[in-house]
Amino acid sequence: VYWPLFVLIFYVLSPIPTFISRRLSDDDSSSNACRELAYFLTTGIVVSSFGLPVVLARNNTIRWGACGLVMTGNAVIFLTILGFFVVFGGGDDFSWEQW
Repeated sequence: VYWPLFVLIFYVLSPIPTFISRRLSDDDSSSNACRELAYFLTTGIVVSSFGLPVVLARNNTIRWGACGLVMTGNAVIFLTILGFFVVFGGGDDFSWEQW
């Protein structure tokens, strides 16, 4: 059963709003509407990626063990994406922005 692989779409979509908001907003103020919207959209994508396996398991499309494995994979992947933004998100000399 390959239904849990639809979560891969969320892995690709989750960093896109943050990339766009960092490119469009130049100031580092604490309140920026573009950045807040990007955080909102990213949160919606992440919550949807955790909700999809639960919906599939409740409909008996996948088993609950597979749901647990997908949830664990979600946590690992999203923590990795968060780590990428924490390490490479700053404007210092060691940054992905200089490429």
